[in-house]
Amino acid sequence: MDVIRVGIVGAGWIAGEHRRVLADEAAVELAAVCDTDPGRAADLASGTGARTYADWRDMLDREDLGALFVCTPPRAHREPAVAALRSGLPVYLEKPIARTGLDAAAIVAAAAGTVCAVGYQWHALDLLDSLPRLLAGQQIGLLAGTSIGPTQSRPWFTDMRAGGGNLLERGSHHLDLIRAVAGEVVAVQAAASRIRLARRADEAGDIDDALTIMLSLASGALATVVIAWTRAGQPGAYGLDIVASEATLRLALDPDFTLSGVSRGEQVSLRAAASPFGRSVRCFLAAVRDRDPGAVACAPGDAAATLAVAAAAEEALRTARAVPVEGFC
Repeated sequence: MDVIRVGIVGAGWIAGEHRRVLADEAAVELAAVCDTDPGRAADLASGTGARTYADWRDMLDREDLGALFVCTPPRAHREPAVAALRSGLPVYLEKPIARTGLDAAAIVAAAAGTVCAVGYQWHALDLLDSLPRLLAGQQIGLLAGTSIGPTQSRPWFTDMRAGGGNLLERGSHHLDLIRAVAGEVVAVQAAASRIRLARRADEAGDIDDALTIMLSLASGALATVVIAWTRAGQPGAYGLDIVASEATLRLALDPDFTLSGVSRGEQVSLRAAASPFGRSVRCFLAAVRDRDPGAVACAPGDAAATLAVAAAAEEALRTARAVPVEGFC
């Protein structure tokens, strides 16, 4: 099996998660790491023999890579992703695909014919494979998502202009999961708490620590997502309840990945066989080896649709009105 030489752009905490997954993969070599902070790049590359760069352009020019992982803040996704994809280099993009619809559209266009995945790993969660059988012939009426807990600190997280946002960063995982389970979202409403939970009163930033999103789906179903960013050390709650005509199911997420409940009188108790994060990366690597853009867990076009829902939700927060998703696609 040919070795896939991987480069990583952005050496933050999520890049460290990727490094750990890649280290367990046969025939994969971390060849290069790029970050504007040389010390951070050196830390991520330590012990791997990977070369380090301060400019992703230099890395792409000098390295013979088989795949690129882009782990920068979302506002910085477009340039390295588009450059790599246009050269035919497969790309794994951390979620969200971008910060704006224009950047997302540019990435989707550049990815045509090239393997590209976006890190909404819930599409690859093997528990989702069981839902079509459990819900066959039924109508989903309600989905209720919960995302409460600490968030890994990033300098740009609290600054909307820098590309951050609690809704986009925490909430879009649930938005993507709801779309995967129940189909497209047509309109969004949202409201935010005025209470700071994780940020200190003197800490800069303009994002909401706690908010609720309500989604109207094309099927007629209703979905809600409750999001709260809490301080380190607080317990978390992360999951999705699914209520259908003959089923009530709960998908528990992180650190335990289980599906439980009842469907048509059948007791359901399932546990994921593998980490969804690792499975998403392995799915991408298999797609790279097979040169099959359709084999990734979450493709750019699908991630762009999730971004449109998130953007509509941000507008709903700003205007306190119901916002159609169509205008953000």
